[in-house]
Amino acid sequence: MSHHTPLITLIVVGLVLAFALGALAHRFRVSPLVGYLLAGVLVGPFTPGYVGDQDMANELAEIGVILLMFGVGLHFSLDDLLSVRAIAIPGAIVQIATATLLGMGLAWWLGWPIGAGLVFGLALSVASTVVLLRALQERRLLETERGRIAVGWLIVEDIAMVLTLVMLPALAPAFTRAAGYEWSTLALPLLITVGKVVAFVAIMLIVGKRVIPWLLHYVAHTGSRELFRLAVLATALGCAFGAAALFGVSFALGAFFAGMIMSESELSQRAANETLPLRDAFAVLFFVSVGMLVDPMIVVREPVAVLVTVLIIVLGKSVAAYAIVRLFGHSHATALTISASLAQIGEFSFILAGLGVSLALLPERGRDLVLAGAIISILLNPLFFAWLDRTLARRDATKAAAPDAAPAAPAESAREEIPLTALSDHVVLIGHGRVGSFVSEQLLKTGTPLLVIEEDVDRVNTLKGKSPETIAGNAAHPDVMRAANVEAARCVLVAVPDAFEGGQIVAQARERNASLLIVARAHSEAEIEHLKKHGATAVVMGEHEIAKAMVAAVPPAAPPAGSATPEPSPPVAPA
Repeated sequence: MSHHTPLITLIVVGLVLAFALGALAHRFRVSPLVGYLLAGVLVGPFTPGYVGDQDMANELAEIGVILLMFGVGLHFSLDDLLSVRAIAIPGAIVQIATATLLGMGLAWWLGWPIGAGLVFGLALSVASTVVLLRALQERRLLETERGRIAVGWLIVEDIAMVLTLVMLPALAPAFTRAAGYEWSTLALPLLITVGKVVAFVAIMLIVGKRVIPWLLHYVAHTGSRELFRLAVLATALGCAFGAAALFGVSFALGAFFAGMIMSESELSQRAANETLPLRDAFAVLFFVSVGMLVDPMIVVREPVAVLVTVLIIVLGKSVAAYAIVRLFGHSHATALTISASLAQIGEFSFILAGLGVSLALLPERGRDLVLAGAIISILLNPLFFAWLDRTLARRDATKAAAPDAAPAAPAESAREEIPLTALSDHVVLIGHGRVGSFVSEQLLKTGTPLLVIEEDVDRVNTLKGKSPETIAGNAAHPDVMRAANVEAARCVLVAVPDAFEGGQIVAQARERNASLLIVARAHSEAEIEHLKKHGATAVVMGEHEIAKAMVAAVPPAAPPAGSATPEPSPPVAPA
């Protein structure tokens, strides 16, 4: 067997370095993204030692983008998308135009022709899918109004970039030849592209809306978890590839629509869980691939140009987005959150810059500036959000402390504020899936005060208006656990199936109440040990309980022939 395996080598080296540097970054209280990007720089062609295959890294990163957008689509309905069209469409268009004009201004200052300026400006105008979604997920904003606006904005940007990538080859002769070009030749490619996008969306909404949920339910009824996982991945990757190959739509947009259609199924949460490990792994490879593109010496060769490029991305786009969101009547916090989300560039920028160089529109110097701006803006983005969190929290504290102040409005922050429950001596049930829903049903029958914490927005929506009070969010987050008032709770039942997440939840609850009864679920002896180490009072393992029930169902042995039948024992009350 040959040991020359560039694909395996790239995956192993990339993930190992990303883990080591990500853990180091986390140790110094810096975002792990910084470690992932530095891992890419170390395996890139501009540093000594091992050099990974860039084309292969880009393809692996594209799988990460596909799976990530598919996961977003699973929690995003068509109604959510349409509800933000009034701001997402004009907002994205104006923001793209503003960033493009700023980029063209820098290109003019550098002495580049107008075609180079147009490509350069467009490359600076579109945000990174992975970075934006990661930031929203970390702050539990994906299912909020702000999250829907940001994702809708991102979808409009993706569609605009798809049109740009199709139109650019047709436009190239107009910028490279002063005369002899007929602009009418642009109309046909543009009409074909728009027609393909419309056809793709129509097929997904008409055909996919029927076929995809039916397929998911059919495979689920086979009882094979392996086939179900394969069906989910085949749907995500197949729709993404079909969208790109047949309709000229981006992989990300195709995967997003596949997830959005699959969200119509009751099995969408299970589908999301099945793809989560792959989503995380390939998202890391995306950041590694970005780091591989960067020549660190560009900062030394072109310090002023790099600085202006970063300012356009971080400040120019942000100011434009802030102004647009405020003009549409949204709050200061919403405008700042959208601005922070869009203050970076990513995958489409690399594709557009590469196409511009291949068409002789953009000089290689321009591509280097785009790549440097991308990695620096991605590094700055977590700091931007951290500053935003502190600024809004400080402002809210100042308002609350002001003498003779009017009753304060609900606090605005980059994270969603969750009001503290008024329940006491209550049961906190974390997770409302198959196990959690059965537990809540039994507790409600006895009149037990119950608070449910559930992360899945669809399950939260089904609980609205019903008896158990519900908090939407991840119980591993301190703000969610604070809102559950576990200090006054009777006990906490952790019904989530993931023991790693369960351990974080248990630790949060134990930190707030040292004497609290905490019962968790597990699937193995190792998970039992893990949960008890983090503070669980008791851990229930499904296999153990099934075994106990089966043993209890075994009838006693028949007495020997001729022996007296023993008197039945008095019933024993359950402990």
